[in-house]
Amino acid sequence: MSDALFAGLAPELPDNARLYSAMLLVRRTEERLLALFNRGLVSGTTHACIGQEANAVGIIGLLDPGRDHVISNHRCHGHYLAFGGSLAGLLGEVLGLDGGVCGGRGGSQHLRAGGFLSNGIQGGGAPVACGLALGARLAGREGGVTALCLGDGTLGQGVLYEALNMAALWDLPVLFLVEDNGYAQTTPTADAVAGSMVARGAAFGIRTAEIDSTDVLALRDFGREVVGAVRGSGRPLFAVVHTHRLCAHSKGDDTRPPEAVAALCAHDPLTVHGARLARAEREAAEAWAGARIDAALAAVAPGLVEGGP
Repeated sequence: MSDALFAGLAPELPDNARLYSAMLLVRRTEERLLALFNRGLVSGTTHACIGQEANAVGIIGLLDPGRDHVISNHRCHGHYLAFGGSLAGLLGEVLGLDGGVCGGRGGSQHLRAGGFLSNGIQGGGAPVACGLALGARLAGREGGVTALCLGDGTLGQGVLYEALNMAALWDLPVLFLVEDNGYAQTTPTADAVAGSMVARGAAFGIRTAEIDSTDVLALRDFGREVVGAVRGSGRPLFAVVHTHRLCAHSKGDDTRPPEAVAALCAHDPLTVHGARLARAEREAAEAWAGARIDAALAAVAPGLVEGGP
């Protein structure tokens, strides 16, 4: 996992505490961004991945920023941080400031840093992922993985199937990672996606994998399996992670019944994994995450630091 994600965290901490701290940093960063949005300080919109942090830390965190690529979507903050992106650069970008990773011009959905790119257009990153994987091969850079992060709603976009066809025909090392959180904005997946999700990848002769979990340890094992398979074979893999979004699709537009959302909190990855830690370890993680966010925000917008969300 990228050292940048754990800046300032004691290196001797056990893995469980480090994984919890990483997920907590993603959670508290997005809570801070949502609070800033409510104050009218965010440039444009913002989409949080609250409830899905274990996917980012457990799977994307296994990728190597030195040789791999991540192509994300509108719900990209967790992927970006898990891949080692600058926290100050993220905060500055969402706030539309010069100190942002793209100079404040891309906003929450369009980040570009090293091997990380995100695109707010559903399916817009699919051909880009294939192009990057092909380009690396033509340049003689073997062994790299290009991870394409998708939502279940993207399964309705034709360009995705064109990309799957291309990746299969040309044996491209692309990890198609579908995060199925049960809703495409406000449309339940059951009302929009027919048949089996994993069968869509299998139809192209692509190896598939599937997991239903918010446990970061299970997702890390799953991530090792799928990332290792793509890296070792140089061929594509279509992986589906069934997960839960605990926040609104974008800011306050949550049409789900409150009791349904409340029931999902039992699957909160911070609760699931946090139960393995001592109270002192959780408190230390909170202090570390809060200090990192304050320091990053102070670097790009010192007047906004308030010591909390």
